[in-house]
Amino acid sequence: MPVVIGMRLTRWQLRLGALKKLAGHILQSVSEAEAFLSLEIVGDGRMRRLNRTFRHRDKTTDVLAFPMREGPGPRSPLLGDIVISLPQAIRQARCHQQGIDHELVVLLIHGTLHLCGYDHEQGEGEARRMVRRERAVLRRIGPIPRLLVSRDSDRV
Repeated sequence: MPVVIGMRLTRWQLRLGALKKLAGHILQSVSEAEAFLSLEIVGDGRMRRLNRTFRHRDKTTDVLAFPMREGPGPRSPLLGDIVISLPQAIRQARCHQQGIDHELVVLLIHGTLHLCGYDHEQGEGEARRMVRRERAVLRRIGPIPRLLVSRDSDRV
């Protein structure tokens, strides 16, 4: 279950080992323990450009997922790519009065489920199904360790 994490943001520092381990637990929880996963942590500008390019929505978003197993052909060992906007995750954590570590894990679970074929935008039934699965995976992975260390005076 190789997980590759990329992050070029300089304002914050992530505990990549802990994040990688959590990603592995999430993959196990969705029966994809042998899959490869790419995770990129980006800022709002990069996320907005990706959202505009691939979803035609000219605004930032919290998470995007790019599955690699869609369409015909042999099954790829690469499940896909997940991109998370760290500034958006921080804003959402504050709004939901949750810790940023919890918010990051919820977004990682959400993106992983998209890679596995879940799509809340396909209707109410599918949205409820996805929320139930997100909650089940969150319960299964256990306690969430500290993932983010601020490099400035912001409290996260």
